[in-house]
Amino acid sequence: MSHHLLDKINFVEDLLAQSVASQPQKRPSFAIMLASGDFASASWELVVRVDHPNEEEQTDVTLRVSGDLHIGGVMLKLVDQINIAQDWSDFALWWEQKNCWLLKTHWTLDKCGVQADAKLLFTPQHKMLRLRLPNGKTVRLRVSFSAVVFKAVGDICKALNIRRSEELSLLKPSGDYFKKKKKKDKNNKEPVIEDVLNLESSSTSSGSPVSPGLYSKTMTPTYDPINGTPASSTMTWFSDSPLTEQNCNILAFSQPPQSPEALADRYQPRTLIDKAKLNAGWLDSSRSLMEQGIQEDERLLLRFKYYTFFDLNPKYDAVRINQLYEQARWAVLLEEIDCTEEEMMIFAALQYHISKLSLSADIQDCAHESEVDEVEAALSNLEVTLEGGKADTTLEDITDIPKLADNLKLFRPKKLILKAFKQYWFVFKDTSIAYFKNKELEHGEPVEKLNLRGCEVVPDVNVAGRKFGIKLLIPVADGMNEVYLRCEHENQYARWMAACILASKGKTMADSSYQPEVLNILSFLRMKNRNSSVHMASSLENMDMNPECFVSPRCAKKHKSKQLATRILEAHQNVAQMSLVEAKLRFIQAWQSLPEFGLTYYLVRFRGSKKDDILGISYNRLIRIDAITGIPITTWRFTNMKQWNVNWEIRQVAIEFDQNVSIAFTCLSADCKIVHEYIGGYIFLSTRSKDQNETLDEDLFHKLTGGQD
Repeated sequence: MSHHLLDKINFVEDLLAQSVASQPQKRPSFAIMLASGDFASASWELVVRVDHPNEEEQTDVTLRVSGDLHIGGVMLKLVDQINIAQDWSDFALWWEQKNCWLLKTHWTLDKCGVQADAKLLFTPQHKMLRLRLPNGKTVRLRVSFSAVVFKAVGDICKALNIRRSEELSLLKPSGDYFKKKKKKDKNNKEPVIEDVLNLESSSTSSGSPVSPGLYSKTMTPTYDPINGTPASSTMTWFSDSPLTEQNCNILAFSQPPQSPEALADRYQPRTLIDKAKLNAGWLDSSRSLMEQGIQEDERLLLRFKYYTFFDLNPKYDAVRINQLYEQARWAVLLEEIDCTEEEMMIFAALQYHISKLSLSADIQDCAHESEVDEVEAALSNLEVTLEGGKADTTLEDITDIPKLADNLKLFRPKKLILKAFKQYWFVFKDTSIAYFKNKELEHGEPVEKLNLRGCEVVPDVNVAGRKFGIKLLIPVADGMNEVYLRCEHENQYARWMAACILASKGKTMADSSYQPEVLNILSFLRMKNRNSSVHMASSLENMDMNPECFVSPRCAKKHKSKQLATRILEAHQNVAQMSLVEAKLRFIQAWQSLPEFGLTYYLVRFRGSKKDDILGISYNRLIRIDAITGIPITTWRFTNMKQWNVNWEIRQVAIEFDQNVSIAFTCLSADCKIVHEYIGGYIFLSTRSKDQNETLDEDLFHKLTGGQD
C-alpha cells in the first residue's frame, strides 16, 4: 500500500478519534442508537464507477456510507472493496453531474453535497493527451486532468523543455481545422499514430505525473545554440527525461517543408471572421481539462497564446525558439497574418535558408562563440521590439531629449480627393510631431501637432519601388485620424519610423532602445532589397528547392515556378551568411514587424451598435475593426485602462478608460471568458521582470483572468 494511502488512512482515523474524544458523554446514547438500528437508517448506498487503467470496461462498486464520512474515507472503502494490489495514489473522485473533482479529502459527503443519486467516478488524475505542436509534430504524453490548465501547461512545457510556459496555452481546434478541402479524398482523417512522438516512458507508472523533462529551476543547462542539444556535461542529470530516450533535439529542429499539395489542403482563414473562429477554442486557464470536457487521448493544439516573448535565449531556448519560428511560419503560409508580396519573398528566403541548414550533415560543427555573441546582441534588440521586459530608463536624459527635423511629405485621406502628398517641414520631439509650411516658420505656430502616444504605426514600404511611407492611425474621441508620411530614402525612414514606434509606446528618442530600433528597421529593409545583378551560386536548372513550398498557395498561383524561385534566391543572398538560430530569430523579428502581428480577433457586438464588429486584442491595446472592410475604427491602450469586469448574466465585458471613456461588448464568436482572460493575461505578463528568476505569481494570474469579483 502506498505512502499516500497510508497518510489518508491516518488522517481519517485521527479525525474519527478526535470526534469521539470530544464527546465522551454521548457514548451510551451512541451505543443505544446502534442497538436500535437507527445508525443503519442514517447510512445509504453510494455507487461509484471505477476506471481501471488496464481494462477497457469500468466496474461499479456499491458502498454503504453516511453523510459525515470524509472523501478520503470513501476512497479507503473503495480500495478495500476493490482489493487489487496496485498504486492508487493518483486516483481521485470525479462527480459527473456537478462536473467537478472532489479533491478536498477532508471534506465530508454532506459538505460536498454528495447524496445517493450522485454519479461518482474513481479515476486517475493524470491521463494521456495528444498535443500538436506548432511545427506539426504530435506529442503524446501524460497530463494532469485535475489541475487547472495554467498549471497543466506548465508541466507540459517542463517536459518539452520550453521555458516561459505562461506564454502558451491549449487550443481545441474547430471542426474545420483538420478537414481537407478535397471532398473526393475519403481518407480525410489525419493519421493519429503516424509521426507521433510518444513520451510515455515504459518505467512511468499510470499514476505518476508528467516527467520533469529537460528543465530545471535550480540548475539550468547549457545548450548548443545551433541544434539545441544539451552539453555532454549536463546529460547525466537528464537521464529521467523521456526526451533523452528518443532524440532530444527533435523538437528543436524545424520540420521539412510540406509539398504544395499538402499546403493547399490545410485550412486557411479567408476573412477576419474566419480568423475570429480560430480563436474560439482556447481553453479556460482557471479550470481543469476534465471540467472542460476534454477526453483521454484527445488531440489539442499547444500554441503560443500571448505575443510577448520574454527573455529569449538561444543557450536555453532551442525548442522554444524553433516552435515560435514554426508558429510564425505557418501563420505566414496560411495567411493567418497579411503581408505584402515583397515581405513574402523575405519569409520564403529565410525558410529556404533554415531548411538547408537543418538538413546539413555538418550542422553539429557550425557552432562558434562569435555566432552566439551575435545572436545574443540581436536578442536584446528583439526584446525591445517585443516589449518583453520593462523599459530601461536609466540612460534617458530628461534635460536633453533628441529631436528630428526634416522635410517630409504628408497626406490626409479624404473622400472624393485623389491621393496627393504635400511637403512640409517636420519636427519630432518628445512623443509628438509638429509640421510647418517651411523651415523658417519652425519657431512659430505649427500647421498641426500630432500626439503619437497610443497611436497605430503601420509601415507602407516598397523597397523595389523606392517607396518609404509611414501610416499613422491616431486615436481621437470619435475614432481614428489617418495620416500618411512619405520619406525620401531608407535612412530617413528608419529614423522617423523608429521614433514613431517608440512614441506610440510613450517613449522618446532618448530611450536606449531607439538606436537598436533604427538598426533593426535598416536590417529589415536590406533584406527586402532585391539585387538581381548578384551572381547566384546555384543555377535555376540545378537548384535544390521547390519554391511553392515556401510561399502561401495564393502567392504561388500568381507566379510561374521558375520566376518564384528566382525571386526567392535573390532575397536569399541577403540572408545566406546567417547561422540557423540567427535566421530563426530574424524570421520571428520580421513576423513581429508586420502590421497585424500579435492581434487576436473576436467577433463582438458593441453596446449601442446595430452591427457586428471585430475586436482585435494585442499585448498593449484593444482595436475596434470594421468586420467588412477590415479598417480600424478605434484603439484603446491598456495603459489608459482603469478597470474592467464581466456581467456574467448577460455575458458582457465592460471596460473603463481614462477621460471618462467606457466601452461594453458581448462576444459572438467565443465565450466572453476567453476575451476577459486575454486582457487579464496580457496585463499579468506585463508585470514580469528578469529578477523574478522564472517564478510566477499564479494567484495574481487567476485574479486578473478568472473573472471573479
